Amino acid sequence: MAGIAASDADVVALLMRQHGDIRNLFDEVERTGGDERRSAFRHLVRLLAVHETAEEEVVRPFTRASVPDGAKVADERLAEERAAKELLSRLDEMDTDDPKFLTELQTLRLDVMKHARAEERYEFNHIRRHADKARLAAMATALKAAESVAPTHPHPGTESTAKNLMLGPIAALMDRTRDAVRKAMGKDG
Repeated sequence: MAGIAASDADVVALLMRQHGDIRNLFDEVERTGGDERRSAFRHLVRLLAVHETAEEEVVRPFTRASVPDGAKVADERLAEERAAKELLSRLDEMDTDDPKFLTELQTLRLDVMKHARAEERYEFNHIRRHADKARLAAMATALKAAESVAPTHPHPGTESTAKNLMLGPIAALMDRTRDAVRKAMGKDG
C-alpha cells in the first residue's frame, strides 16, 4: 500500500482521525466570524454529511453482523445520526452570523461528540476485535469509496444502507450542484 498513510489503511484509525477533524472544525467555526466562519461551517457540514453516510453504509452493517447486540448498537447510532442530521439541516439553512447560530451549533457539537464517543466505545473496539488487518483495510477502502459519492449535506431519514444506496446518488448530485452554485456566487468561502 505504498503512498497510503497507515491510518488510511485501517478503518478504525481512519474514523478516529475524522472524529478529530470534526472536533477541530467545530473549534474553527466557534472561534471565527464572517466569511471565515461560513467557510469553516461549509467544511464541517460536508465532512459530517459524508462521514455519517459512509458509516451507515460500511460500519453499521458490520456492527449488525459482528458485534454483540449489534442490531441494538447500530439502531442506537442510527437514531443519534438522524437527530444530528435534523439539527445540522436546520443549521445549514441558517446564516452563520445569526445570533442563534452558535447556541444551536454548541447543541450539535455536544450531540456529535456524544455520538462519536458511543461509536468509539461500542463499535470501534469491537471492530478491532472481530476484524483482521485485511478486513480493516477493506473496510477503509469501502468507507473512502462511499465518502467519494456521498451527499454533501444532511438528509434526515436516510439512515440505512438501502436508503443511502437508493437515494444517495440523487441527493449527492443535488448537493454537489448546490455546492457549485454557492461557490460560483461567492457564498462558499
